[in-house]
Formats: sequence, structure tokens, C-alpha cells
Amino acid sequence: MTDEGDLVWLWRPTGPEEMELVRASGSRRWPPRLADQPIFYPVLNEDYAERIARQWNVPASGVGYVTRFAVRKAFLDKYDVRQVGGQTILEYWIPAEDLEQLNDNIVGLIEEIKKFE
Repeated sequence: MTDEGDLVWLWRPTGPEEMELVRASGSRRWPPRLADQPIFYPVLNEDYAERIARQWNVPASGVGYVTRFAVRKAFLDKYDVRQVGGQTILEYWIPAEDLEQLNDNIVGLIEEIKKFE
């Protein structure tokens, strides 16, 4: 059993195509990145994920989802948290070639927590 202190909670804004692929995995895995997606960007707070889902995903595809998932801290320790804007604009940059390892370190399900249209 994993201790809650050994986990990091992450959020990810996503569009409908990616959300369908997550659902198809039983909500356990993120799909492989496309050729033009060299990095997977989970974010460190729900508010930032909501802003991206509303401002980017809804205009691009008509719907935006916010997901939440837990990852083993030991896996994430090899990556730096990147501040890409204000103080709360924080992300991990996971190279596409490491995505399967990330998926193997997800504890529990990838939860769909909000939907914007």
C-alpha cells in the first residue's frame, strides 16, 4: 500500500480526443504523445488546469476537461517543477519517451473532475 505522503497529486486539462483515449484505458493511462507533442505537461494545481481547459480546450474543440491523478513522488523526483508564468503556473515537463514510466507510476485512476463547454 502507498502512503499518501509518497504521492503527488497532479491535474491535466484535456480535450475530448485525449479524454476518450484515457477512458478507453480504464482511466489508468495517458495515451502516447503525437509526433508534434514531445512533452507531457501535467500541472500542479486545479485552478491552472481549469484556466487552460476553458481558454484553450473549449475554443479548440468545444469542450475542455480537467483531470486529477496521483503519481508516486519517487518517480517525479527526477523532474524539475517548471514555473511558466505567475507563481501558481507550475508544471512538470515529462518527455514523451518517459510517458509509459509515468503511467506505470500512477496510483489509482485518472479522474475527470470538471467539464467545460
